[in-house]
Amino acid sequence: MGRRTQHRKPNALRSLNLPSLLALLGLIITTGLLAILTNAQSFANLSYSPHHPTSLPPPKSHPLPPTLANWQDSTNNGDYFSQIAPTQIGYLIWSQFPIKIYVETPKTIDAKQAQAWVNEVLQAVRDWSAYLPLQVIEKPEVADITIVRKAPPLQTSPGSKFPRARSAQTTYDLYNKNNFLYHRFTILLSPSQTGKYLLAAARHELGHALGIWGHSPLQSDVLYFSQVRNPPPISPRDVNTLKRVYEQPTSLGWSLNS
Repeated sequence: MGRRTQHRKPNALRSLNLPSLLALLGLIITTGLLAILTNAQSFANLSYSPHHPTSLPPPKSHPLPPTLANWQDSTNNGDYFSQIAPTQIGYLIWSQFPIKIYVETPKTIDAKQAQAWVNEVLQAVRDWSAYLPLQVIEKPEVADITIVRKAPPLQTSPGSKFPRARSAQTTYDLYNKNNFLYHRFTILLSPSQTGKYLLAAARHELGHALGIWGHSPLQSDVLYFSQVRNPPPISPRDVNTLKRVYEQPTSLGWSLNS
């Protein structure tokens, strides 16, 4: 059993005439575009760990954090709160602030590229910190939200036999601390995301992790369900939706004895 090496067959392309070559190139380009569009349509995966307490605290509302309490949309842009579904524990609301965020420095790329990646993600954190108290930390073990440069696992869509790539994935799990119910998030950002698209993906996923567990139907919102050519900043509709989420009841942050 020796090592097998595939060698290029130089006569294969020569045997094709011009129409055949054009047809072959067209197929290659179409396949490439399909892969790009498929990736763009799968902007995020929202999931959670099923391991949670069997007896949950009754859902109750928490006081609004001052940054959201003081938010007013003078232009009445509306929101997409109807697209945000509560989970088994109610709405995904943080009750202890600041929310601690750990951004893992990539180790599979050179230092300059790694710093550029971290800078884009930190910009997304700064963008959202205008609306909720956020703190970037250095110790991952105490993080509420962990952000990692890693390709999300392939996902097969309903009705499809073929798995497809995703540009990001946001998941959460639940845990008991001092007999109170809490949650924490992990965000995976695909290494294929760079520049403004990385910033857009980080903003989008942080929106999920901060409580917007759903998607907007409008491209002008950060939580639009797919990537767009010119990613928008956080919109008043995004913030209006976030504020409405934080006005809802949740089991998170309440005692398991209640």
